[in-house]
Amino acid sequence: MDAGFKNSSSNMKIQSRSPLQEQFLQRRNSRENLDRFIPNRSAMDFDYAHYMLTEWRKGKENPAVAVSSPSREAYRKQLAETFNMNRTRILAFKNKPPTPVEPIPREFTNSLPHDKLAKQRRHIPQTSERTLDAPELIDDYYLNLLDWGSCNVLAIALANTVYLWDASDGSTSELVTVDEENGPVTSVSWAADGRHIAVGLNNSEVQLWDSASNRQLRTLKGGHRLRVGSLAWNNHILTTGGMDGRIINNDVRVRSHIVETYRGHEQEVCGLKWSASGQQLASGGNDNVLHIWDRAMASSNSPTQWLHRLEEHTSAVKALAWCPFQGNLLASGGGGSDRTIKFWNTHTGACLNSVDTGSQVCSLVWNKNERELLSSHGFTQNQLTLWKYPSMVKVAELTGHTSRVLYMAQSPDGCTVASAAADETLRFWNVFGVPEVSKPAPKAANPEPFTNLSRIR
Repeated sequence: MDAGFKNSSSNMKIQSRSPLQEQFLQRRNSRENLDRFIPNRSAMDFDYAHYMLTEWRKGKENPAVAVSSPSREAYRKQLAETFNMNRTRILAFKNKPPTPVEPIPREFTNSLPHDKLAKQRRHIPQTSERTLDAPELIDDYYLNLLDWGSCNVLAIALANTVYLWDASDGSTSELVTVDEENGPVTSVSWAADGRHIAVGLNNSEVQLWDSASNRQLRTLKGGHRLRVGSLAWNNHILTTGGMDGRIINNDVRVRSHIVETYRGHEQEVCGLKWSASGQQLASGGNDNVLHIWDRAMASSNSPTQWLHRLEEHTSAVKALAWCPFQGNLLASGGGGSDRTIKFWNTHTGACLNSVDTGSQVCSLVWNKNERELLSSHGFTQNQLTLWKYPSMVKVAELTGHTSRVLYMAQSPDGCTVASAAADETLRFWNVFGVPEVSKPAPKAANPEPFTNLSRIR
């Protein structure tokens, strides 16, 4: 069990704040820490500078004076050496620095592939590249209020309203505001097409919206008795997890949408993630249990039996992330009493590794291009930590949030991560590098899962 909802003490000051407005003042202040060179007058040799300037001008303006005998010239050189006046620079603050030593000799760098050299030069910024206001963001560990769609639009739920922020131009729009008796919004999740979005509510219902036309398509009812805090898409199947402990597969194409029910959690389901293949579902609950479900074992007539029931965590399991380069590898994070990231072989149910992070694990995101894992944390540092896998050596720690970092979402190109925290800010981190150039994916002839959804009532 883990700490969930906390009343925000800033509710009285949010009246003047607009959602998803950039904090320009904060970005300006972050640049004031740059080093500034201030010359030290005591380090300047003004006598030598005056001598060099006046002697040069004498020789230029009066050539007759500049002509001297060989003995006079020899005496001048000896005098300059004696008084250390044979330097070539007039104003010198320090001696010439030594020639830098190349870490890799040039004869070796020419033989290295270009991509390896680029990886060695990778820089991880320690500060967020953008910060937006997120007033009335609910401070609840068990909810999932942030998601980034494939069309580069980020959805975030603030109290009773779902806002859409277009990353391509920075524009903000309001998708829906639900009534007080139905809200607040407890979860949001984009479908794979990046156009349709599911919105879970506190009243146990789930709304489906078309973001392009800003139109509600349908409402899924009857599956849950309490709030829906977690959502996960698997093509045309929308999986919902509720505070009642139920997990339900909803086929959004048909009128009778409930097709399978998974029962195994005794408390709220706060984490849901389908594997890339769509064959396995991972679910984490406030009962400290992690379940692995197999789609092939799903039954519409009776509750489906889990494939693995994993009870090694000692606190709520919310953070879940399937590995992009190994289909049966799952990372899970535990709450404040657990503080570990565990890695699982979901075919066998074996725990491959367990790492104590020292703080509450709120969310996990894999790097799509490198073997790295990003975790966000709560008490006490409220940081994002980048880990090298499988050694789990810390690559970087990103700080800036002043309260626990509850939610993370990854951009479609896999390079930027958005984090939303209880401090009511939304930050963007360029933590995974520059996007790789890839060919555009061919458009599907029959886009699923919403081909005929507009006719459902």
